[in-house]
Amino acid sequence: MALPPLQDLIACPHCDTLHAAATLPDGATASCQRCHAVLQTARAGAMVNVVSLAVAAFVLMIAAISFPFMDLNAQGNHNATSVFSAITAFNTGMAVPLAVAVAMFIIILPLTRLVAIIYAIGPLARGVTPRPLARQAFGLAETLRPWAMAEIFMVGVTVALIKVAGLASVTLGPAFWAFAGLVIVTIVKDQIMNRYAIWEALDKATQARA
Repeated sequence: MALPPLQDLIACPHCDTLHAAATLPDGATASCQRCHAVLQTARAGAMVNVVSLAVAAFVLMIAAISFPFMDLNAQGNHNATSVFSAITAFNTGMAVPLAVAVAMFIIILPLTRLVAIIYAIGPLARGVTPRPLARQAFGLAETLRPWAMAEIFMVGVTVALIKVAGLASVTLGPAFWAFAGLVIVTIVKDQIMNRYAIWEALDKATQARA
């Protein structure tokens, strides 16, 4: 049996199994036949929801790096810290590469990915022609997806808090809850994002512009 054209095939992001793309009825979901990962979704207003969640995640990220993350109280000594101040604390000697890595994976790359998503999909959500280089921007967002590690940071912080709780009184600051909200919003955004539909819309807009 002849395979469909390459542009009509979808590769599963988890196991790389190829599937033929299909037009789904509203509310339907297409999953991988091998690993059952979600490949396509059809939800009314999905792109509007993705952009809204990306904007919300951007605001939460700014709050997470601006406000105090936690306050430690040990024997009367208080120490309030933020994500930004924690990064700048490693600004000398051999710790500089660590500070750069934390800043890249926790702040710069997640913010860059969110800006790229808003730039690429924003016009599609409004039903207008995508901006120049929108396709490249969305490709950048997809490339950065494995490297935006806000949720890994939250796991590390949770483990650290469990260990520190026995030594000092810990008060969680606004930035902690902003990060927690950011993780939830990011998971929901990535779950409802129909990447095939976005690529298809961007390709059609690029061909129409040409």
